[in-house]
Amino acid sequence: MATALVSLISGRSVRPDVGMTGEITLRGQVLPVGGIKEKILAARRAGVKIVILPFRNKVDVENLPPDVKDGLEIVLTDRMEEIVDKVLLR
Repeated sequence: MATALVSLISGRSVRPDVGMTGEITLRGQVLPVGGIKEKILAARRAGVKIVILPFRNKVDVENLPPDVKDGLEIVLTDRMEEIVDKVLLR
């Protein structure tokens, strides 16, 4: 939702090959979520190349088998503003 709002305000489209998950506070902090393995597998099936996850889910990512992560760029973030340029087209 937050990325969609930033896209609307800025007039920049969201990249079609990016997937992201996490809860965002009103101050832009990205909070951890569950089900990381399932979300990454679903992203791969959908053709996503870049997956953006909360930094606090780093342990979940590290515990995944390498074949689950193959072919994906996984970006960990604490703040919404850190990923805006990564997910929006110029």
